[in-house]
Amino acid sequence: MQISPVRISETPEWHAVTAHSASMRDVHIRDLFASDPARGRSMTLDGADLHLDYSKNRLTAETIDLLARVAERAGLRERIAAMWAGEHINVSEDRAVLHIALRAPRGQSITTAGVNVVPAVHEVLDRMAVFAERVRTGEWTGYTGKQISTVVNIGIGGSDLGPAMAYDALRPFAERHIGCRFVSNVDGSDIWEATEDLDPASTLFIVSSKTFTTLETITNAKTARDWLLANLSDDAAVAKHFVAVSTNAAKVAEFGIDTDNMFGFWDWVGGRYSFDSAIGLSLMISVGANAFREMLDGFHAVDEHYRNAPIRENLPALLGLIGVWYNDFFGAETQAVLPYNHYLSRFPAYLQQLDMESNGKSVTLSGEPVDVATGPVVWGTPGTNGQHAYYQLIHQGTRIIPADFIGFVAPNHEVGEHHDLLMANFFAQTEALAFGRPAPDGQPYRYFAGNHPTNTILAPKLTPRVLGELVATYEHKVLTQGVIWGIDSFDQWGVELGKELAQRIVPELGASETPDLAHDSSTNTLIARYRAGRGRK
Repeated sequence: MQISPVRISETPEWHAVTAHSASMRDVHIRDLFASDPARGRSMTLDGADLHLDYSKNRLTAETIDLLARVAERAGLRERIAAMWAGEHINVSEDRAVLHIALRAPRGQSITTAGVNVVPAVHEVLDRMAVFAERVRTGEWTGYTGKQISTVVNIGIGGSDLGPAMAYDALRPFAERHIGCRFVSNVDGSDIWEATEDLDPASTLFIVSSKTFTTLETITNAKTARDWLLANLSDDAAVAKHFVAVSTNAAKVAEFGIDTDNMFGFWDWVGGRYSFDSAIGLSLMISVGANAFREMLDGFHAVDEHYRNAPIRENLPALLGLIGVWYNDFFGAETQAVLPYNHYLSRFPAYLQQLDMESNGKSVTLSGEPVDVATGPVVWGTPGTNGQHAYYQLIHQGTRIIPADFIGFVAPNHEVGEHHDLLMANFFAQTEALAFGRPAPDGQPYRYFAGNHPTNTILAPKLTPRVLGELVATYEHKVLTQGVIWGIDSFDQWGVELGKELAQRIVPELGASETPDLAHDSSTNTLIARYRAGRGRK
């Protein structure tokens, strides 16, 4: 992929936004609505089933136009086209980026290195569907003939956060006689708690590791295998209670898993973009192949919107531009994501990896230090819980905290007046954050300044399709911002150093005699204290 030598901060388009931001710094959202009563209708946008209201932001139509010109100068449209063309836009790893192919319909052609990858995607999806149906109907049984009642997904990072988030999000569509659990932490308490109350004879483990060498995942998988064999006492049981999502057939077979029950994926799928691949096998077992494909249809709908809509009318791109506006021109350091839906409890945590692993970068595509602020700290919890915790800081604190509010017209369960009460809070919070309230006489602590920016995303209902749309929206928002900042949103070298050092320290913790420690004085002292506490010389 050809890399432009131009830094975005040195372009006339960036300078124009800088000058404009100075004129907007003291403008209040209240005044923007007063000068344009139709603002709440004009500053909206639809993409697939998602409705975005961005009117409660500290910006104008001119702001959007200037930011769109920055995106054009950065080559956003060209980078989108390059992704769909299978070019190696993951520059540092020299790879294509084709998670969009995971949800492409049959018959569509998406190629890289001259190969259409869509048929291979559907071959895996079809195999997943057959296997999931066998588990769901009880045709697939454990070693003793018992039906599977619990699926335990063992992975880490994108092999855990994605399917775990989606499993929670789609619980209303799940097969309730089969539960799913997710193990990722190498802390032994995670696998212990996940298996303590299970019946080995009715438990199925899905080990998700592309290389089948990921330290945390394989450590947990070996512990799970030991737990199983301690109860079933026959190595042949492993093949009936373990399947793999991997590309390393030799390691999978060595573990004891039948490679017929290995589901593959590709090096053009980053882990944090992968739960709509075989990484989502646990999800497919839970909700069924039809619901899983509906989710893929939602992904694809937003993919096509992002690929084809003009930047100024492009929902993911617009979210990305608004994020750049606050991140780089107002000094905002965080981004809150606040879903008003119990089933989206893990959605902010999922977005933490998606955004922060993608855009937490300090060098450009050409290897030079960045000279603009890049990825924000992403955080949040479901409403209304957050209202009784950290909303105090958003309303009356001293920091600017842009926030995305995500809500749904219809609930997944009609329970009395609960949904109306939930959504009343949803609408009230963005109104309060935008407009504030004067202080009553002598009570300055009851003053609400307002002028706190929010985006409102409203969808009909949380369904498999809508979940796919939401995730694709944030995937493409991340790309939009990465293109503007000139960074590689698809590598993650920042996770490597700690892993390398951990591998060096492991034998130092377990040796029977004190090894020669060659770390800094702090780390050496801490290791020595740990060894002493464990009764090691």
